[in-house]
Formats: sequence, structure tokens, C-alpha cells
Amino acid sequence: MFALALRSLRHRISGFAASFLAMFLGATILMSFAAMLDTAGGTGVDATSKETLTTMGAVVGGWGLLLVVFAVSSTLTLSVRQRSAEMALLRSIGATPRQVTRMIVGESAVLAAAAAVLAVAPAVLGGRLLLDLLGSTGQVDADVAYVFGPIALGMGITITFAAATLAALITARRAARTSAAEALGAAAVADDSRLSKKRIAVGVVFLLLALDLAVVTATVMKGKGSDAMQTAGQTSIWAAIGLAVLAPAIIRKVAAVVAGPLERRGLTGYLTAQNLRRHTGRLASVVMPVVLFTAIGAGTLVMQAVENDAMAASGLLKSNEQKNIETLNFVVTGMIVAFAAIMLINTLVAATAARRREFAQVRLAGATPRQVLKVVALEGAILTAVGVALGTAAALPTILPYSYARTGDVVPGTGAGIYLAIVAVAAVLTVATGYAAARRTIRTPAITAVA
Repeated sequence: MFALALRSLRHRISGFAASFLAMFLGATILMSFAAMLDTAGGTGVDATSKETLTTMGAVVGGWGLLLVVFAVSSTLTLSVRQRSAEMALLRSIGATPRQVTRMIVGESAVLAAAAAVLAVAPAVLGGRLLLDLLGSTGQVDADVAYVFGPIALGMGITITFAAATLAALITARRAARTSAAEALGAAAVADDSRLSKKRIAVGVVFLLLALDLAVVTATVMKGKGSDAMQTAGQTSIWAAIGLAVLAPAIIRKVAAVVAGPLERRGLTGYLTAQNLRRHTGRLASVVMPVVLFTAIGAGTLVMQAVENDAMAASGLLKSNEQKNIETLNFVVTGMIVAFAAIMLINTLVAATAARRREFAQVRLAGATPRQVLKVVALEGAILTAVGVALGTAAALPTILPYSYARTGDVVPGTGAGIYLAIVAVAAVLTVATGYAAARRTIRTPAITAVA
């Protein structure tokens, strides 16, 4: 099965591009930040610089593992779903569930190894830029020498490989459990977006954890200044992951609500409604990065804006620890938001490219290319609305409790501009990327695409 995995990779390079990019970006980010741990262990590093560098390296390692697992799992799920006919054929000729799992894990392991090796060079540069940033803000002594060593390489390669393997096991589990007859049927019809009890339980656990942290922030951390960020900052991430895990079921509910009005909007609305009903699993893969982008971006940046206003109102100067927290918030948020944005583009391009045959069939049935593009644009608008709504719901457990704990007001008096900017970027990325990818896809003659 490992040999089959290698052949599958060789003949499906474009199909694995999304997963490879997720691993490559994840490894680059992980090694860039882990280099701060190597640097902290160098000679002549003062105590303050060492604390800052250690905090930067340690915090991102844990979040990096979680985010890489999430991103790779999302792209692999999309890839496996697009290969349902191939999986059905393997099962029908006698492949066992264990063999299918080994093939998918083998593919992921090869991609992870290649991604980690290629990520070393950009990670060396990224770590140096991060150290320069910390030095320019006075949080690390300018004389601290940059070191990219075994910790960076070890964390980057190990976490990337572990995350990719875990994501592959999660993805392969459902494909391997499906019987040959069920797999053949699934390959011919719409995807099944029904969530397993275990997946529902995972989503609920993340949401309950977010709720718990929100309550702790508003009660235990009230009056403790910027220390409340320790609990508030994590809340939006846990909530976003919980809602993203449950995204297929949420989209199914949304489809049931909007299908009727859409079908009364003519051919474009009818086709959009059918796609929402039949392909909720695929569409959920697009919604996930929108949720992460909106929730983490809005939650952390608005929280920092509340903190900055509170400090300005008090007339106090920020301590070195508070500067560290602010820099960490901006850097980590920028990293996560950029990662989510790239994954959104990556997933949209992969998902749209896989619809070449679907678009061709619709065109052969009489739809014009312009009508196909209208369907894609309308889908993008709906997915943006769903993703932004879920992302906003995930950001509020960070923003509202922190505002109350820090200022006494539940609704913050700042941050509206930040939130609107994040929503605008999410909308542009989702709609524009999907539209551009669809235009490129439909350039192929319909007869050729169907064949």
C-alpha cells in the first residue's frame, strides 16, 4: 500500500497540493518560532531576553500542532472525498480497511517529510525576522545572536509529521470503515455530511471549554488587568474550532432555510440551492478557514484594542511583560490569520478545480458560463455569511468577557473598525478566490471536461 501511495502521489500532484501547502506553511511557522528557543539557549543571553524568547517559542508550538492538524485534516478530507470513486474501486477489488488507511497515511507521511525539508530555508529567514522584530521593540537585547538549531528542526519536523499523520488517521477512518458497496454508491451521489456522534462530541467539548474560559475571564480574572488575556485569548480559538467541527451540520441547516427563497431566483438560485443541499461536506471545508480567520482575528485584535484603551485611560506605561504580551498577540494573531487566509485560498482553489466535471455537465445541460459563475459567486456570498456569522459568534466569548473584566463594560467602546476590516477581507478572499478559480476551471471545453 505504501508503494501504491507513492504512485498515487506521482499521478495526483495537483490533488495533493492543498495538503502539501498546509504542511509546508505549518512547518515554516513552527520552525521560525521554535528557533527562538534555540536562540534563548545561546551564550550571553540576559534573563529578560531569554524569558521573551522562550515565551514566543513555547506558546506557538502548542497552537501550531493544533492548527496544522486542523488545516491538514480539512484539506485531506476534501482530497479523499474527491477520490471517492478510487476508494470505492480499491474496496471492491478486495482492499481491506487497514490497507486503505495505510495508503492514506503513507501519502500524508511522504508529503509531511517533503514539506518539512523544504520549509527549513524559509524558516531560517522567518526566525531571523522575528528576532529582529523583538529587538526593534526593545524586548530582546540587540546583541543576542540568532541561532537556528536542533530545537527548531526537531519541533518543526516532529510536529509537522505528527500532525499530518494524525490528520490522515482521522481522515482515513471514515473512508476505511465504508463497505465496498457503500463506497461505490457514495461515489455516484452527493456527499453525506451527517456527523458521527464522536465528531459532535468533539465539537461540543471545544465549545464547552470556550464557555468555561469565558466565565473564568468575566469572574475570576475581573480586576486583574492584562492578566485576563491568559484566559480570554484562548477562548475564540476553542470556540472557532468547535463551530468549524460542526460546520457540515450547520450548513445543512442553513441550506434548508435558504433553499426555498433561492429556488425562486431562477436558474442561478436553483443550482445554488441544489449545491448547498448535496455538497455540504465540501462546502464545510471552505467555511472552516473563514471561521478561524474571523474568530481569531477579531477576537484577539479587538481584545488588544480594549487593553490599549484601558492602559491609555489609566495613564500608566506598559511594563516589559505587557509589551511582550502585546507583541505576542500581534505576531501570533498575524501568523494564525495569515495561515487561515492562505488555507482559505488554498481550499477554495482545490475545491473549485475539482468541480470541472460538474461545471461541464451543467453547461452541456444548457447553462451558460456566465450563469455558472453567478452560481459560484452566490455560493461564495452565502459561505462568507455563514463563516463570518460563526466566526463572530466564536469571537464574542473573547471580546465581551475581557471587556467586562478590564473596563466593567460588557460591550467594548472600540474595535468596530477592526471587526469590519476583518469581515471585508474574509468576504473578498472567499468570493473573489472562488470566482477566479471557477473562471479558470470553465475555460476547459465542456466536452473535454466531461470526458
